[in-house]
Amino acid sequence: MRYPKMKWLAPIVGAVVLALASTAMAANVELSFYYPVAVGGPITKIIDGYAADFEKENPSIKVKAIYAGTYQDTLVKALTAFKSGEPPDIAVLLSTDMFTLIDEDAVMPFDGLLKSEADKSWAKGFYPAFMENSQTGGKTWGIPFQRSTIVMYWNKDAFKAAGLNPDKAPDTWDELVTDGRKLTKRDGNNVSQWGVQIPSTGFPYWLFQGITTANKVRLMNQAGTETYFDKPAVIEALQYWVDLSRKEKIHPPGVVEWGTTPKDFFERKTAIMWTTTGNLTNVKANAPFPFGVAMLPAHTGRGSPTGGGNFYFFKKMSAEKSAAALKFVKWMTTPERAADWGIKTGYVAVRPDAWETPVMKKYVADFPPAAVARDQLKYSVAELSTHENQRVTKALNDGLQAALNGTKTPEQAMKDAQQEAARILRSYNK
Repeated sequence: MRYPKMKWLAPIVGAVVLALASTAMAANVELSFYYPVAVGGPITKIIDGYAADFEKENPSIKVKAIYAGTYQDTLVKALTAFKSGEPPDIAVLLSTDMFTLIDEDAVMPFDGLLKSEADKSWAKGFYPAFMENSQTGGKTWGIPFQRSTIVMYWNKDAFKAAGLNPDKAPDTWDELVTDGRKLTKRDGNNVSQWGVQIPSTGFPYWLFQGITTANKVRLMNQAGTETYFDKPAVIEALQYWVDLSRKEKIHPPGVVEWGTTPKDFFERKTAIMWTTTGNLTNVKANAPFPFGVAMLPAHTGRGSPTGGGNFYFFKKMSAEKSAAALKFVKWMTTPERAADWGIKTGYVAVRPDAWETPVMKKYVADFPPAAVARDQLKYSVAELSTHENQRVTKALNDGLQAALNGTKTPEQAMKDAQQEAARILRSYNK
């Protein structure tokens, strides 16, 4: 029996074969994703869960999360991999690493990848305060993800015991001093409870910005080419920080450790602490007393620097990988995911529409402190970020610690820091 020739079938078969081949090729898209945390712990479980959920919804894309240590470790490893010719595709690095990554020619701006109106609308949907450390030169280099501000936590039991209103935090510099005197428990030279504790290791410049912002002064320009460490308002802010310890004696002397500050708070060694809102979930889970969360105290102004990490895309990605990477980052920053991430970690949900989701509305209704960092964003400024950022930041950190340790006056410390920063940035101002 002879069968009729079915020439009409050939194009269909060819199309099917081509589609299957494309699908097979697409299924091999693997994105390497550097994330700044040591292996293990709750954060890695959350990230792994997100990656798995994304892969279920996008079976053609695999996301390989690589946990690279601290932010600094992750930056070094990412740049080393880039220089060796095998960069990560995506990395979460500090928003303040933007100029360093641009100067190394390691990352690409997102703008060229935003083809559709939906893409462009998504990119415009983040809080403006977070975009200050994500854009420069008219281009968007980072997409906000785990972002934060500094907030003030207080022990309500300690306030009550000191005769203060447990539901009202100090709202100004003067009130912080007044309340701090009542909260400090001193027996001779021994202090069992300090009024306030502001860390000065790890990120001293960042905590310092919580004071300078309240004094209506910025530490750098938007282009990252100039710093203003020796402005009178900056020196006044540092004098205030120094005075909390040396004059008012309501703050531990010398340098205060970033890492142990939450523990000191839990152990009632300090009644008030300043730290990242990223610690909110930790405090909620571990504080053995009722606590409050407030914006930083005001002076001539109010506010906090933003902080935390952005998504960056490294160069040398294929067009196929770039499209997959954009899909992943958009997925990770949907209103629902941003809300979930904020609730699970304490970071600020980076988009206003995340706060309109039912789950976030319920969370804030049940736990109002969650909204404090969001509300502070309208007063917030960009975290210190310049070209040669690590060297410039070190100059400021060294000055701050010299003043807090008493080896330099605040004025001399800031003048020296400014002189060093200006020297480092000289080539960017020609």
